[in-house]
Amino acid sequence: MIAIIDYKAGNLTSVERAVRKLGYPCKVTNKAGDIKSAERIIFPGVGAAGQAMADLKALGLDNLIREAFLGGKPILGICLGTQIIFEYSEENDTTCLGLVPGRVRLFPQPLMEGDTRLKIPHMGWNGMKIVRPHPVFSGVEAGSEFYFVHSYYPVPTDDNYIAGLTGYGLEFASAVAYKNLVALQCHPEKSGRGGLKVLDNFCRWDGYAQ
Repeated sequence: MIAIIDYKAGNLTSVERAVRKLGYPCKVTNKAGDIKSAERIIFPGVGAAGQAMADLKALGLDNLIREAFLGGKPILGICLGTQIIFEYSEENDTTCLGLVPGRVRLFPQPLMEGDTRLKIPHMGWNGMKIVRPHPVFSGVEAGSEFYFVHSYYPVPTDDNYIAGLTGYGLEFASAVAYKNLVALQCHPEKSGRGGLKVLDNFCRWDGYAQ
């Protein structure tokens, strides 16, 4: 069973629907027993980092997620769930889970591409260049586009943690792979065939990079 973490941070139904469409049993839950017994964890989210961390702590989920990570359980972060796996976020000046070394930054303003001023949040379809081979990205077609909605972006301390890059005024880490954790700044559940391929790969992944 795949546990989809419920910490009041939205987009849970669409993630659950996508996983079930792929044929995998899953459960939206914040129960310790469900999370501990799950074979793998999906950690989604939309919203603000400060409130998300407050809710995780209030529900006791921060330590459960850390324990799952340290125990080697495969974990997939999505959007806000990707940002708060890092050590710190500029959003709300938030100390985060600290699973991956690095921080989360706000897109600079103005954000320019040539002479064009880009809108923040970065919203809509954009490409992702896979820069590191990984089982979760196996078979994803070159040129695949994914759906993004975010104003902040992750900055790992080590470029070796970056699995995918996306350009929007600057080039940022849109996919991160570290030990038994993979995280996407985009929403794979809303990203058509490419996103479903990533989800399918994760649902079969054993947590090892190779």
